[in-house]
Amino acid sequence: MTREQFITHVESTQWELRRFLVALCCGDSQLADDIAQESYLKAYLGCEGFRDSARFGAWIFRIAYNTFIDSRRSRHLTAGYEEASAVPASDTADAGFGYQHLYAALNSLPAKERTSMLLHYMQGYPVKEIAAIVGVSEDAVKKHLSRGRSRLRNLLSDNE
Repeated sequence: MTREQFITHVESTQWELRRFLVALCCGDSQLADDIAQESYLKAYLGCEGFRDSARFGAWIFRIAYNTFIDSRRSRHLTAGYEEASAVPASDTADAGFGYQHLYAALNSLPAKERTSMLLHYMQGYPVKEIAAIVGVSEDAVKKHLSRGRSRLRNLLSDNE
């Protein structure tokens, strides 16, 4: 892949990737931006061997997901659902911070459930591609989606 092709792919995927990462990071846009930058850097360094341009989106999402998991391993969140949902929204916060209850609920889901939910419902990936991105079986993705929907429904209905 040439540098120009890589730039074109980055331009076509950057908004969706950032949106996915902000949701995956439960509204922490600074962390999402850091992970996106690191993911694109890793992709650029490894793009010489990449040949299937049509699959660039799934490839960069896989890199971003792995980068997110690595960042989660290196730091531990100490805030629970109650603390996260009590954070007041401010006028200077990202527009996405208006979804603080959803982000707090997503934060309480296990990482693979949250990732499967976001890739399927936010990005529109089919179960087969989610399985490839997350590195689990298609049946596991279906279970993640089912459990994630159920848990989110319970958390969000308790919040009303």
